[in-house]
Amino acid sequence: MVDVTGKAATHREACAEAWVLLPPEARTALEGGRNLKGDPLVVARLAGLSGSKRTADLITLCHPIPVTGARVEVTLEQRGVHIVAHVKTEAPTGVEMEALTAVTVAALNVYDMLKAASKAIEIQDVRLISKSGGKSGDYRRGEQP
Repeated sequence: MVDVTGKAATHREACAEAWVLLPPEARTALEGGRNLKGDPLVVARLAGLSGSKRTADLITLCHPIPVTGARVEVTLEQRGVHIVAHVKTEAPTGVEMEALTAVTVAALNVYDMLKAASKAIEIQDVRLISKSGGKSGDYRRGEQP
């Protein structure tokens, strides 16, 4: 684990996304609410929020940090379910892993709730979109350093 003892706590933010691709039978089940345990989009949002706060329990060498703000958006789009997480902290280390964990946990919950309709559901494009704060500065996907 990286020693962050001498680093000051600063404001940091990160945004990540993931996609859950749905075969037709899974999309039909989602849209019709048939044979589901509940609303997968609502459950995924709540699971993502919880995942952002439990990251250090799941990622072996990740520092436990206080999540001071988190927002998870889960929307059904033509491509599938799009998940975006925005996470904030005041800490001596970044919050990227919390944002990535949030979208991954949310995506896994969508899969779990729709797997009875299809095992061909795919989780794709889990990635960091942006981050700000910290020694390495700001990052935005697609921009050159």
